[in-house]
Amino acid sequence: MYPELMVIPMREELVRAGINETRTAEDVDAALAQPGTTMLVVNSICGCAAGKMRPGVRLALGNSTNLPDHKITVFAGQDYEATDRARSYFEGNPPSSPAIAILRDGKLVYLMQRYVIEQSTAPQIAGELVRAFDEFCAKTTA
Repeated sequence: MYPELMVIPMREELVRAGINETRTAEDVDAALAQPGTTMLVVNSICGCAAGKMRPGVRLALGNSTNLPDHKITVFAGQDYEATDRARSYFEGNPPSSPAIAILRDGKLVYLMQRYVIEQSTAPQIAGELVRAFDEFCAKTTA
């Protein structure tokens, strides 16, 4: 576990982008119990999170018209219970940090894992997230 002072800027980068921190297992459950779509970002101190994932998420949120209804984050290696609970919603997928998931009504519909993030640039991550937002978060009209 890193000193909290070191991770504050990494937490704040996503919070400034409008993503709510969930720091306990109960916070995660409450957030994912909300109806609709939720983007869940597993934040991390690693270089691919700093150089690619967080900037990619911010770019996607600024360039999509089909945003998730809710946006939350957990911090791997810092908020252990929250991260474990978040990963429990990833239905058989191995733990990954960083990672970006989209859940609909608490059920996983999309997951971008670390191996994809490591091989992508921030603009590529943003483009893939915008595509996923369009596919999974678009509002339907009756």
